Amino acid sequence: MLARLHNMGLKSEHCYLAGMVSIGVAVASWLASRQLERAGVARADRWGIFVGEWAPTFFAMGNGLRTYEK
Repeated sequence: MLARLHNMGLKSEHCYLAGMVSIGVAVASWLASRQLERAGVARADRWGIFVGEWAPTFFAMGNGLRTYEK
């Protein structure tokens, strides 16, 4: 899978950037859910955790793609 992504032009820097952006999106979704929904803090926490789990995936993909770039 990583070889195919590398051949399609995806670079490790793209994945690292996506990981950093997803951290910001996790915080923003948590804040927005807390303020806009009446479901309470528990639901806001679930949104933040759901989006927050994307960051490690992107960072791992970046590390894998870096091996193809060397």
